[in-house]
Amino acid sequence: MPTKHLRFAIRIASPAARVWRTMLEPDTYREWTSAFCEGSYYEGSWEKGREIRFLAPNGEGMVATIAENRPHEFISIRHEGVISGGVVDTDSAAVGAWAPAYENYTFRAAGEGTEVVVDQDITSDYEQFMQEAWPKALARLKMLCEGGHVG
Repeated sequence: MPTKHLRFAIRIASPAARVWRTMLEPDTYREWTSAFCEGSYYEGSWEKGREIRFLAPNGEGMVATIAENRPHEFISIRHEGVISGGVVDTDSAAVGAWAPAYENYTFRAAGEGTEVVVDQDITSDYEQFMQEAWPKALARLKMLCEGGHVG
């Protein structure tokens, strides 16, 4: 099981529908998630019950299922394994030590805009990386949503 639970939040001066689209559409997803890995992308669907893969340019990454999807309100990603060398691993002892791990996005009305809250289960060896990367990623998301340019 994951050993840590992290929470990040940011207020964005845009309606939830715009924040949602910006967060999940392929082109803007690539922009804000570059804080984690330049060139990162996803394959699959954000629909509840569907598989989605979060990938680096080399094709390695994570395999997950969308556990919940309430448009403009909440999305829950259940991470179930890793992809390495083109092979999906959901059964090894290494994966079993942390999977499943959840990454949830909550969208709340906040004045004229939206508060985005990210809750993530993480193993301690990735904690520092996530503590540094999530604030950068959310700042990029804010810039995209508010009409600015990510620079």
